[in-house]
Amino acid sequence: MQCYHMTEQPYPDAWNTGASSLRVNLPNRLCDPVVAAELYHRYIDEWMLCDELGINVFVNEHHSTATCLTASCMVTLAILARVTKRVRLLGLGIPIANRPDPLRVAEEASMIDVISRGRLDMGFIKGVPYEIVPSNAKPVRIMDRFWEAHDFILKAMTTTDGPFSWEGEYFDYRSVNIWPRPYQQPHPPVWISSNSVSSIRAIAERGTCSAR
Repeated sequence: MQCYHMTEQPYPDAWNTGASSLRVNLPNRLCDPVVAAELYHRYIDEWMLCDELGINVFVNEHHSTATCLTASCMVTLAILARVTKRVRLLGLGIPIANRPDPLRVAEEASMIDVISRGRLDMGFIKGVPYEIVPSNAKPVRIMDRFWEAHDFILKAMTTTDGPFSWEGEYFDYRSVNIWPRPYQQPHPPVWISSNSVSSIRAIAERGTCSAR
């Protein structure tokens, strides 16, 4: 059995300020960067303790909220790839339906996998509804965008014989040739969270990922 420790890295000092919401419209003047720095170091220290205890690490990301200070899974995972030695590093999730550049996701994930010497687990998610506006994404056909990004990322990670072009409905690239390629072959394990029959079917049809 594999066990994972997860924290959303909250900023609790802003929770009792009388604001109408902790998300999207919470003014960032309520965030003291000095306090945030201490919290970041605390959470990273907790994950380093997990490494000593043999407990895998699970990180996620959210935006415009005091409930989660992780603005980027990739930044956190890059730090942990270097300061930990043996545990699996799961980013669940990486909101690929909201991100404008899946090529950057493929490059960053491959780099993290290499730095960690093959300990990365990639968790792709659609993203929560309240983050559509902050990310400037379009809510229409968001799952179609998600699956195109998913398929592109895996193709970018597994193509090893030179550049290829991608002309999709949502993403276009003239020359894709990522360096470095992933440490794990053909690519790091993929996790996808799902609570619908249609998503489970799409996951099963691809056969490259695990539903959670």
